[in-house]
Amino acid sequence: MKVITIFALAASLMLLAACQDLMLENVARDFGLSGLTLNQGILDDGTIIKGLKEALSVGTERAVGVVSRQNGYFGNQVIKVLMPEKMRNVAELLGKVGFQRQVDEFVLSMNRAAEKAAPVAVEYFVVAIREMTFADARQILKGGDTAATEYFRAKTATRISDAFKPSVAKSLTDVGATRTYKSMMATYRSLPFTSTTSFDLDQYVTAKAVDGLFTMLGEEEKKIRSNPAARTTELLRKVFAG
Repeated sequence: MKVITIFALAASLMLLAACQDLMLENVARDFGLSGLTLNQGILDDGTIIKGLKEALSVGTERAVGVVSRQNGYFGNQVIKVLMPEKMRNVAELLGKVGFQRQVDEFVLSMNRAAEKAAPVAVEYFVVAIREMTFADARQILKGGDTAATEYFRAKTATRISDAFKPSVAKSLTDVGATRTYKSMMATYRSLPFTSTTSFDLDQYVTAKAVDGLFTMLGEEEKKIRSNPAARTTELLRKVFAG
């Protein structure tokens, strides 16, 4: 009876091990990690989460670097901070009466403020990376091309916006956007048959700056997932190959 029990236990353990191997293979396939080798063919949880954290670190560093340099926003038509919609009638009228340069200077100064404020986001990205769990990593790997970016947005967008706003406000003053805006509006109000128009300049540029940052982070994530040349470390090549 003991011999039968021992055999039954051994068989159960073998079946359990086989099921676990199958489960891990299915997880790897779901994650797009088939063909990766580590610990007898399957990446362990620690390697997966470490690889994702490294990918996020690389991606955020690149994204912040891109948007924070001169023309990072202004020179990129995808994320360029444009004249606010409710101000476009103002801009069009001023342009027609000889003040297009003033309008152009205002648009440029908004973008310069966004570029100047962008590095503030780094510390919040670092915290989000540090707090990532394996459950988070699982969701990111099972998600789409920008799943990591959406994770970041959910974890950090509010905090980054709150941190950006005072930085943007200071940058708007430093680069002359606030002064240009006031001058532009004073000129507009001096024209006949115009009505008062105003909006929250700090909030508008903050929202556009944050949206632009996440847009560029998404682009960097896509590169890491799809372009081997973007995987600049051995760990990234290991986790995102296959």
